[in-house]
Amino acid sequence: MKHNQHSKIVEPLASNDLGIAQIVTQLRDLRLTSLENRQRRDKPPKLPSRKVLQEIIEGLAAALFPNRLGLPDLKEEGIDYFVGHTLDVALRELVSQVKLELSFTADTQSQLDASQTSNFPTKAPVEIVREFAKTLPEVRLLLDTDIKSAYEGDPAARSVDEVLVCYPGTQAIIHYRIAHVLHELGLPLIARMITELAHSATGIDIHPGAVIGESFFIDHGTGVVIGETAIIGKHVRIYQAVTLGAKRFPTDEHGNPLKGNARHPIVEDDVVIYAGATILGRITIGRGSAIGGNVWLTRSVPAGSNITQAQMLATPLDVPAHQANSNHTNSANQTKQLSKEVPIAH
Repeated sequence: MKHNQHSKIVEPLASNDLGIAQIVTQLRDLRLTSLENRQRRDKPPKLPSRKVLQEIIEGLAAALFPNRLGLPDLKEEGIDYFVGHTLDVALRELVSQVKLELSFTADTQSQLDASQTSNFPTKAPVEIVREFAKTLPEVRLLLDTDIKSAYEGDPAARSVDEVLVCYPGTQAIIHYRIAHVLHELGLPLIARMITELAHSATGIDIHPGAVIGESFFIDHGTGVVIGETAIIGKHVRIYQAVTLGAKRFPTDEHGNPLKGNARHPIVEDDVVIYAGATILGRITIGRGSAIGGNVWLTRSVPAGSNITQAQMLATPLDVPAHQANSNHTNSANQTKQLSKEVPIAH
């Protein structure tokens, strides 16, 4: 009976033409047309591999935290060997991926504007990866501060180990810390691919170009967006669905968006930004401020500010900055109970 049932399923597929040859031809034609439109007919792009980069990141994370992210049966006497072997494999793979990016960038360099071509790395892939490898102890130190900040800032965390192996914010920050170094070394494509791997896994989108200080904590994390030119100070804590984005995109005379302009917020030290807050443009959130949940903020606030929805609703979005500051003061007096403490459900 099972054989007969199996035959009923398989035989029609084997005997009927699924039209695969025709589909292959159509896809080939579309592929060649696309290459011709991009003037790549004779030189198809060979890009770094997401799969390989994922393996590299897993290897680097295991080397940074061998007892918790390495092999489950790892013995103390074998840790150094494991770290050395894991780094050797990961870094050699990274050299291959760097070669692919440099080759791709060289092929497309003529299509880039002058500001971008000036950042083109002139060093050999091995030299770049060697420089990257030297930063790994510093990366580990930064990650230790991030993990400690998460543990101290979340009453639900039972240990720093739990923060490392369970928290999506920590996973995203590990990817970001590694990617940021590569971005600074002139590898924006590989760096962006690494942070997008974390974005896909955690829902946290951190551009590798952002500058983030030590002891950074993302609680819960889903929906967080941090733009390319954002600058975040030390001991900053943000919650889910926070956006540090651009207010507008300046364009050239042809209407094309200008690249590289500073267009994202500056968040100074010791700031807390609660869930759902949207902060846009090159504005500054002063040190020690608290931005309440679901606040829409497009202007700078001084140090020690405590911004709530009630304050923002009391001030029209299009008022001049000096009037907005005055309105903030008046609103703070009228809503004293709200501004003393931004309520948040953890």
